[in-house]
Amino acid sequence: MSTQHVQRMSRLMAKTLREDPADAETLSHRLLVRAGYVRRTSAGVWSWLPLGKRVLDNVSRVVREEMDAIGAQEVLLPALLPKEPYEVSGRWSEYGDLLFRLKDRKGADYLLGPTHEEIFTLLVKDQCTSYKDLPVMLYQIQIKYRDEARPRSGVLRGREFHMKDSYSFDVSDEGLAQSYALHRAAYQRIFERLGLDHRIVSAVSGAMGGSASEEFLAPAAAGEDTFVDCPSCDYAANTEAVTFALTPAEGEHGPLEEIPTPDTPTIETLAAHLGVPASTTLKNLLVKVDGEITAVGVPGDREVDLGKLGEHLAPAVVELVTAEDFAGRPDLVRGYVGPQGLGKVPYLADPRIAPGTSWVTGANKPGTHARNVVCGRDFEVDRYLDVVVVEAGDPCPSCGAGLRLDRAIEIGHIFQLGRKYTDAFGLDVLGKEGKPVRVTMGSYGIGVSRAVAALAEQTADERGLCWPAAVAPADVHVVAAGKAVPLALAESAAEALAEAGLRVLLDDRAGLSPGVKLTDAELIGVPWILVAGRRSAESVVELQNRATGTREELPLTEALARLTP
Repeated sequence: MSTQHVQRMSRLMAKTLREDPADAETLSHRLLVRAGYVRRTSAGVWSWLPLGKRVLDNVSRVVREEMDAIGAQEVLLPALLPKEPYEVSGRWSEYGDLLFRLKDRKGADYLLGPTHEEIFTLLVKDQCTSYKDLPVMLYQIQIKYRDEARPRSGVLRGREFHMKDSYSFDVSDEGLAQSYALHRAAYQRIFERLGLDHRIVSAVSGAMGGSASEEFLAPAAAGEDTFVDCPSCDYAANTEAVTFALTPAEGEHGPLEEIPTPDTPTIETLAAHLGVPASTTLKNLLVKVDGEITAVGVPGDREVDLGKLGEHLAPAVVELVTAEDFAGRPDLVRGYVGPQGLGKVPYLADPRIAPGTSWVTGANKPGTHARNVVCGRDFEVDRYLDVVVVEAGDPCPSCGAGLRLDRAIEIGHIFQLGRKYTDAFGLDVLGKEGKPVRVTMGSYGIGVSRAVAALAEQTADERGLCWPAAVAPADVHVVAAGKAVPLALAESAAEALAEAGLRVLLDDRAGLSPGVKLTDAELIGVPWILVAGRRSAESVVELQNRATGTREELPLTEALARLTP
């Protein structure tokens, strides 16, 4: 190993804090700021200080090594991008307010890139003309931009973030499946090397488009994603991807009967008035899909997941109706809407509203509901969509056992995009038969800065950060807990460790008590802490494993032997 430079804390730009930032909501936000890794520049925009930059670079290094190992080639594309390619793909409008838009001095429209499918497609169209040029996998590690309405949780959800995005280009679906498998395996190795506990779950593609899609999630209390897994089989999925089987019901039902139900505009008041479980009632939520009023039916004891609904109907814009939307619509009686008699209003429903099921629902008259309203007899469903909010205990789509819910941070996402973007840009190559062949694509992302925050969330303890060795800003944190002799011994230890190829952080700051230095060492979270203190005259030091908390006094020579490869 080559000799490393000793980083002296007396020269390090990293001021630790004793108190949590007032706006900090998550553990990683609090500790990364307190330990001097990051500082807030503006809402959702963060500066990475020397310690933080080291961790960020270490994550990037692991990502880069594994991407190179599968034959992917690194490039660097601009973050400032012209409007036109995103107009061709439709994402100039689909991204809505999330897109940072700007004009140059001549009035031309630009954007700050959120992802680069369009630009990579154009690059390959310029560079690859024959099937012999493919397959090719390209990647970059770059800053991305999204105009989050409420940036929060520190670097977990910012307007500017570091991301690895890669793209595969193949001439066949079989080739795409192979590229996808290579990336999937590489991602598993990356997260294992980083020390991230993670789950691979089925997901939806959303604005990215495409077919097959999986997320890599890091379980954490601060996670904004909810996922399910099954205790009886290997099923796991983002809640937006959970499905429910459509199973027609059998049995005889009485005739539809309208019943007076004054002052019962909600499921709760209706169920209480009739003395029936909410699960026997039918809730009908009115939304606007690209401006058209649409009804969505779910069992009365369940809620509509607007996120899932939006994903199913993308790129259409889904909005809740307002009081103004009822004006001039006598067929829509607020609080008493039923699917029977809705006329030309499209009716979407969760698969639980299966043919043959009977419900209590609105009668489309003020103060009136109807019972024995049977799907398939009294009303029809135009389209079935899985749109309910998933709950613990819902049946596993694979084996039927009750599902479990957990929170997680999304750290990676892989997509089999297919030909969405190559169709948009006409990306063809000359095939083996001498005819044009439409190229198929995959898209694969890792949140590099998110991985830093996820690691902090998963590994920190009550004393501070606790980095895995692969990403830590140093291998050993040497603390001079005293003057003169302790400082001399600490400097000697630091130099010896650096000469052995270890990355060393040396706390040589004057005027601070040993207690403050040790507290800072635990807060900063380097894997090993070596303390030159009260027994320095005997060349005896204390060696602490930051993760386990175990401490041991031993001669410096023995400590160095343990730490050096």
